[in-house]
Amino acid sequence: MATRTPSSQRTGTRGLIPEEAGRQRAVIDAVLPVVDAGRFAVKAIAGEPVHVQANCFTDGHDVLRVMLCWRAEADATSQEVEMKLDSNDEWLASFTPEAPGRYFYSAVAWVDHFESWRHELTRRVDEEDIRIAALVGAELIEDAAKRAKSTDKAELKSWAKQLRKPHSDTQTLKALALDENQAAVARRHPDRQQAVHFPIELPLVADRERARYSSWYELFPRSASSQPGQHGTFKDVEARLPYVAEMGFDVLYFPPIHPIGREKRKGRNNALSTEPGDVGSPWAIGSLEGGHKDLLPELGTWEDFRSLVSKAHELGQEIAMDIAFQCAPDHPYVKTHPEWFRWRPDGTVQYAENPPKKYQDIYPFNFETEDWRALWLELKSVFDHWISEGVTIFRVDNPHTKAFPFWEWAITTIKRDHPEVLFLAEAFTRPKVMHRLAKLGYSQSYTYFTWRNTKQELTEYFTELSQGPGKDYFRPNVWPNTPDILSEHLHAGGRAVFALRLVLAATLSASYGIYGPAYELLDSAPRGPGSEEYLNSEKYQLRHWGDWDVARPDSLAPLIAKVNGIRRDNPALQSNHSLRFFHTDNDQLIAYSKQTAQQTADGQNTILVIVNLDPHNPQSGWVTLDADTLKLEPTSQYEVHDLLSDQRFTWQGWRNFVILDPKQTPAHVFRLRKRVQDERHFDNFA
Repeated sequence: MATRTPSSQRTGTRGLIPEEAGRQRAVIDAVLPVVDAGRFAVKAIAGEPVHVQANCFTDGHDVLRVMLCWRAEADATSQEVEMKLDSNDEWLASFTPEAPGRYFYSAVAWVDHFESWRHELTRRVDEEDIRIAALVGAELIEDAAKRAKSTDKAELKSWAKQLRKPHSDTQTLKALALDENQAAVARRHPDRQQAVHFPIELPLVADRERARYSSWYELFPRSASSQPGQHGTFKDVEARLPYVAEMGFDVLYFPPIHPIGREKRKGRNNALSTEPGDVGSPWAIGSLEGGHKDLLPELGTWEDFRSLVSKAHELGQEIAMDIAFQCAPDHPYVKTHPEWFRWRPDGTVQYAENPPKKYQDIYPFNFETEDWRALWLELKSVFDHWISEGVTIFRVDNPHTKAFPFWEWAITTIKRDHPEVLFLAEAFTRPKVMHRLAKLGYSQSYTYFTWRNTKQELTEYFTELSQGPGKDYFRPNVWPNTPDILSEHLHAGGRAVFALRLVLAATLSASYGIYGPAYELLDSAPRGPGSEEYLNSEKYQLRHWGDWDVARPDSLAPLIAKVNGIRRDNPALQSNHSLRFFHTDNDQLIAYSKQTAQQTADGQNTILVIVNLDPHNPQSGWVTLDADTLKLEPTSQYEVHDLLSDQRFTWQGWRNFVILDPKQTPAHVFRLRKRVQDERHFDNFA
């Protein structure tokens, strides 16, 4: 049976194409970078250019003109930057968000009849064609004059008038028509009536530099005392600040510093029963002394805390707070807001679990509560409270176990008022979940580095992090250890494995951290064979790190200071975009480089890292560098300066031999410099 075509479709356009689009010929196929078609924001750093690509074209051979449009969230109008055609209909431009905050960018394109006319005129040779083309151009220039004001208007009218005059010499006429100075005036007044706007403004969040590049040091304030068995205080931590600063860390991160619950408190090594003097887990938050906005009394007063924050700032450090949205059974919230928890038929609350781990001392919030609005507002107020106390970096515990819409709302709202605030997501969970948290606004994210040990694992994973689709929003922060994770790789490798994992973390990622003093003092005793839990874990008891006062001969503190100094002095190690891996003929050797994107006053900074992944034996082999990446000639000579040992070698060409003995050093961290013409000196890579 035949069906009738609706009349609106029989007409061909009515109801299908908006009236204003009928003569629009420009096409904007895509604007990049983009995250999920603009659903989430791309991340950038304030003061650094954001490079944008627009894929634009039109039918036929007319010339397009394309503009990058961008604005800060508070601005009503956009600024425009001319985009330049690169290749394959890809137009490029950049803009620089000057301050941290939220921005939007898009593109607009139109067929530029003026530039199309000039382009065609360059190919005209017939005298009559040139005369007619000059008249066509005069009309276009007169139209531009109508859009211009004052001096430009008069100049364009004069130019058009000259093109209309009879010229016996058509070459003179053609040169007049193609005059570049006159064309520059006309370009200022284009005909944009048929301009096509990309349908959405793409969001971008610009953070301060520490979101891209940071070195974290985690310590438990309660273990900072110089006296064995004595509870540490903020004043004790303040005395440790120079030690942390000397190692080159710029973020000092504390586990929760709130009152610790007494009900169902865990004993040493996660025991279900306690002994007198057991201090419990800092993550079991809340007691009669208060909750998430209060201090554990044993740590000191508010004046002590504020003094610590101030002293840290004087040494170039920031205090990062742990935010764990969960409660001990005796947290005040449990009594004042029982509706925020999930109660079982027997009148108890379901405690937190992550099988096989059980956390009997922790109650999770119920994000499906009917009172969710009040819960959200209260949790956000926890951040607001600590921001008012001078804290602007937060490491959030297990964010993947809280409602995703809450994080999107909370982080967006907080950063609108405090764009300097940074959030680190501690989410060792499934990849898509980790990426979703990053999209929702987390400034940095934990990674799987702890479990990536082989050359293949490291190469594949860090290539994904630096070059994969998440590179525009997922900023990795890698940790070789945490209070929760003593990887099996560290159990029996001795000092060498701690050293090589440190170099890997600090050079593969622009942001990294260690849990100390356990790391520099080589704490490697597991709770049991194959366990990732520390024996005598600091999560459940005080630890006395006496070797802080007089450094042990085998302490990694000097190496850590050296590595962090190298990171500070070499911009190539302060971002991830340029990470590239190279072939080695020995799978126990891994080689990779990083380099700055642009020339600086000191030349291009190029770092080559080679690590022996075997902590027990010397390993040797040939490293084959990529000529395109490093711009090497087959016979060129260049200096490799090992910034760890201060040794210098002259290499030639792409293939060179290395040997690394872990008893001496597990790695080379080379700075590359090219040989200059007189062959006696070297200069930075160009």
